[in-house]
Amino acid sequence: MKIIVQKFGGTSVSTQQRREMVADKVIDAIKKGYKPVVVVSAIGRKGDPYATDTLLSLIDNEKAYLEKREYDILMSCGEIISCVVMAEVLSKRGLKPRVLTGGQAGIITNDNFGNADILRIDTTKLINYINEGYVPVVAGFQGMTQSGEITTLGRGGSDITGTALGAALKAEFVEIYTDVDGIMTADPRIVDDAHLIETMSYNEVFQFADQGAKVIHPRAVEYAMKVNIPVYIKNTMSNSKGTLITASRESIGRIITGITHMSSRTQISVEYGEENQYADDVFDILAANKISIDLINVFPNYRVFTVDSKQEENVKKILDELKLKYTVVSNCSKIAVIGNGMRGIPGVMAKILKALKEKNIKVLQTADSHTTIWCLVKEEDTTNAIKALHEAFEL
Repeated sequence: MKIIVQKFGGTSVSTQQRREMVADKVIDAIKKGYKPVVVVSAIGRKGDPYATDTLLSLIDNEKAYLEKREYDILMSCGEIISCVVMAEVLSKRGLKPRVLTGGQAGIITNDNFGNADILRIDTTKLINYINEGYVPVVAGFQGMTQSGEITTLGRGGSDITGTALGAALKAEFVEIYTDVDGIMTADPRIVDDAHLIETMSYNEVFQFADQGAKVIHPRAVEYAMKVNIPVYIKNTMSNSKGTLITASRESIGRIITGITHMSSRTQISVEYGEENQYADDVFDILAANKISIDLINVFPNYRVFTVDSKQEENVKKILDELKLKYTVVSNCSKIAVIGNGMRGIPGVMAKILKALKEKNIKVLQTADSHTTIWCLVKEEDTTNAIKALHEAFEL
């Protein structure tokens, strides 16, 4: 069987008109000889009646009277409602839909409620339904523990459902449908001439997702990478061919694929010396307090790193209790310049720094890997920095 998985995001199923467009995509796949498995997110976004955030607003999140188990039961409802509504549209169009929760679809997870990991997927029921001529419509974002408890996979988890099912079913490919034509060279709200990237490697798109571009969940990319399954990012509302994510991409001579950014970062510099007896342990201490750090630079006399701005006060409190000397730079933004083509190419960092200097943008910190160079700048310089780099590399 030529199975494919088609995952549709919340905006794709938010109105009757858009649900009809979803049905068009499913029917078109069937006409091309594929057996589609449909995965859906909750309808719409915050404010819409059955969106996940709207459901959460029904209870007091801040005081957390309930355990995480109960939160997962509530949050799972949005996708289930979406499945049934979408199934009715497909049925009216002459198809035979079969609605399945994540657990009914065979998705078995651990019991880390709110951010569960998939342990395995039993595809028996899905395969049987496909063989019987049904179109499975699976609730994204959720699974079930071995003991039958409902779990959710974390925000953006419907993407994970899509690629994990694609991997388990040995699908031909996975399509992730959203409200944009695909992955762009930069945020089009910032760069007017940003354009569609037709082909990307798994590593490139993982970096895009991990560094703030809301294109696909990073864990969803990992599932696709494991079995080398092609993934398309497409627009439900258009016929754009979208962005193809695969193990190898066409060699088209590009050094940089695109630019993304992560705002609301705070830079911390911790001094090192004999009077700072805990300086060597600062990373372990922050980890023990569940504070994630990045852009880490270690020097003989100090350590520099960044944290989410929401954690700034927590970090300062910890460092004060340890009597460490430190400085803080708030309101920063981390710019990521991404491209497999920069591997082994000299002068990329120099070009980045030159482009930013010409725009009088101060670089507070840098870090790099084989495929990504990060620059920390003040948040007010974010837009100009991205535009300058997009122009410098002629994206």
